[in-house]
Amino acid sequence: MKKIGAIDVGGTSIKYGVWDGENLLDQGSFPTPKTLEEYFEGMTNAVLSMKEKHEIIGIGMSTPGCPEKDTGVIAGKSALPYIHGFNMQAELESRFGLPISMENDANCAALAELKYGVGQGAKNLLFFILGTGVGGSVIFDGKVHHGKHLFGGEFGFMIMEDYKSMSSLATAVAMAKRYSMRINDGKNYTGQEVFDLSYAGDPIAQEETETFFFNVAKGIFNLSFSFDPDLVILGGGVSNAPFLLDEVKKRVMHIQEKVGFTDWTPEIVTCKFKNDANLIGAVVDFMAEHEDLV
Repeated sequence: MKKIGAIDVGGTSIKYGVWDGENLLDQGSFPTPKTLEEYFEGMTNAVLSMKEKHEIIGIGMSTPGCPEKDTGVIAGKSALPYIHGFNMQAELESRFGLPISMENDANCAALAELKYGVGQGAKNLLFFILGTGVGGSVIFDGKVHHGKHLFGGEFGFMIMEDYKSMSSLATAVAMAKRYSMRINDGKNYTGQEVFDLSYAGDPIAQEETETFFFNVAKGIFNLSFSFDPDLVILGGGVSNAPFLLDEVKKRVMHIQEKVGFTDWTPEIVTCKFKNDANLIGAVVDFMAEHEDLV
């Protein structure tokens, strides 16, 4: 297979590497720039370093925001306001001297799992990213469902109860903030500390972890019985926790028993790829957009 460069633009760092068909080679990173000029400089230098060592045919790029495939504009909003509102794809192709593809970071992670990870063989899947907020991706018939306004997979906006969103209830970050506010001892607890306290018997920590697990399960239940996917994949930092899958599955089954539907249960798994998911998915997106080059 021909080699393809990959770039993953994050809020704190920009990662890159070269995909040879099986592995990511010569990976590197640099801090995410504060200005557009520095962004172009850093990105161009990263591509030059890839070109020096490898003959690459193009660049697959994972980015925040909502890349418009037909205009090359990164629509929506993100932590990097300077990347939005103009034809980013044309600008980068001119600077790189290579064709590129751009896809939303959550969609890239889902594509990585679909092509090379736990989603292999599935046609339809839901991918949840449980991070600072809740993001995700919807895959229909092997392709990303972007939606009319490019908001496909923005599960975090779902209203769970009392106008509270899934992002405000179903992340370890939000859980830790709630616990810290309730304890009010001057310490800002981490999600891991709250989980540890919960399993040690702290009643307030147990209440907050239950809120977290239940709302993750509720979101999975609602979307699974709306889309009926082959598979539900959990990603994000908390997906590394060994207890997550069992706890969420138990609560999904509890919800099903409460509503009286147990004919089938969603198949839920955790993701295979962690830090490299966006890079690999960016390559998958590039291969789909540039089949003539691969």
